Amino acid sequence: MKLTNEELKKIYCGALYFEETVDGYLKANQYTKPQMDYFEKAFLMWFERCDASSAKTIEFKTDATKVSFDYKIIWKSSEDSIELAIDGLATQIAYLKDIDMEGTISWDMPKGQKNVTIYLPCDATILIRNFEIDSSYETVQKNEKVLWLGDSITQGYGPLRSYQTYVSVANRILNYDILNQGIGGYIYDKNSLVKMDGYNPDKIIVALGTNQYGDENGTQVVSEYYETLIGIYGEDIPILVITPLWRGDNLEGVPTLEKFCAAIREIVGKYKNIKVVDGFKMVPHLGEYFIDNLHPNGLGTEVYGRNLVEEIRRIGF
Repeated sequence: MKLTNEELKKIYCGALYFEETVDGYLKANQYTKPQMDYFEKAFLMWFERCDASSAKTIEFKTDATKVSFDYKIIWKSSEDSIELAIDGLATQIAYLKDIDMEGTISWDMPKGQKNVTIYLPCDATILIRNFEIDSSYETVQKNEKVLWLGDSITQGYGPLRSYQTYVSVANRILNYDILNQGIGGYIYDKNSLVKMDGYNPDKIIVALGTNQYGDENGTQVVSEYYETLIGIYGEDIPILVITPLWRGDNLEGVPTLEKFCAAIREIVGKYKNIKVVDGFKMVPHLGEYFIDNLHPNGLGTEVYGRNLVEEIRRIGF
């Protein structure tokens, strides 16, 4: 059964809207056009990464034993992966370093009814067409619609595995309907916050700050960011703020980072709808949990995702 692009959209998770190329590929976008225009003018790194696939997923239930699709990678930064998970377990991995920029992926799957998730790359932009499975399928049910805002760690850089980002780890348990607006190198920047027509999240998660904790006007821009965020979405929508993680790449700067985290907690403390998670408690302060003492590696993101879920449940977010 070959799906049309309209049928594919129904099982394609994590997109704000879709575009179709002249050669029939489907491109999923997580930012509005005005946001992307802003990134293009502000900073090339942000613009490139705002177009990345950011670990979007294709999810469905089926008894099919084969799935295949054509792909085209139109931009990539790090060597990420495309992965197949069956009932929550990764079973097939196509590393970007091992495949062409354009081609076809075909995977065999075990017999019987199962939940299938295909994880798309975090730090590359992938287009899909001719999605095909050899049996019927059903859409999956998701929980709350969550807008997830962050920097490279939220986008998924670190584990070099789309299945293994902290957002992916947490969401295998929470089953949110995510719009991941994490973007490499990003900061607390109110200019990227806009009302997205037709999109109304049930909850918002913000994980920012590690790229600006030493800035002289850091607390001012944080304050302006939350004023803008609340101005768009109101004071009734639950918001979770994750303060920056420990950084081992600049141990002398850790006291400054701790003061910045405390300032974030003070700023958001005036809003009744905001709860805070202490990022310093999410990942052990040991180099073996990081790829570069800044971005958690696969071990670090596994711990981060699971600790985050426990904290979300503890505080009732």
